[in-house]
Amino acid sequence: AICGHGCKYGECTGPNKCKCFPGFMGKTCNQDLNECGLKPRPCEHRCMNTHGSYKCYCLNGYMLMPDGSCASSRTCAMVNCQYGCEEVKGEVQCLCPSGGLQLGPDGRTCIDIDECSSGKAVCSYNRRCVNTFGSYYCKCQLGYELKYVSGHYDCVDVNECVTNMHRCNLHAECLNTEGSFKCKCKEGYRGSGFNCA
Repeated sequence: AICGHGCKYGECTGPNKCKCFPGFMGKTCNQDLNECGLKPRPCEHRCMNTHGSYKCYCLNGYMLMPDGSCASSRTCAMVNCQYGCEEVKGEVQCLCPSGGLQLGPDGRTCIDIDECSSGKAVCSYNRRCVNTFGSYYCKCQLGYELKYVSGHYDCVDVNECVTNMHRCNLHAECLNTEGSFKCKCKEGYRGSGFNCA
């Protein structure tokens, strides 16, 4: 096929018949097509015609999506929170899943609150606080063990003298105390109970 006038931005498909490339129009495909004037409009907010194409722009606070639409840049998907978020009155707030976590300086990730050092934790007298990520638990103090006694769990004193967990001297007597033990040298011996002579 011969196109006497030529096809500037297209190809000759028959005698003096041009098939224009996308973005161009006219008998010889020499005119730019204004895509911004098409119905439906290719852009949701703002459209700028360019040579053979066009560009989409979004208003402030919005983000251009691949299909030419504009999504609020303040949506949960855009903020990228560690544990999800909520939208309140157009503002996005990242959330933390437990009271033992607080929002970090970046406003997206959650950091642990040490309840043990902050004094928020409440453990009974014979238990000690152990911090965990987002929470804490109360563990039996050293010298106590967790036992199921009369219908509930409790921290019960370990008798180190019976369980042979003591380091008393061979010539010493082991005396169990609440949460611990003492060593006393036997009659005829002197010393700390750990050393008897």
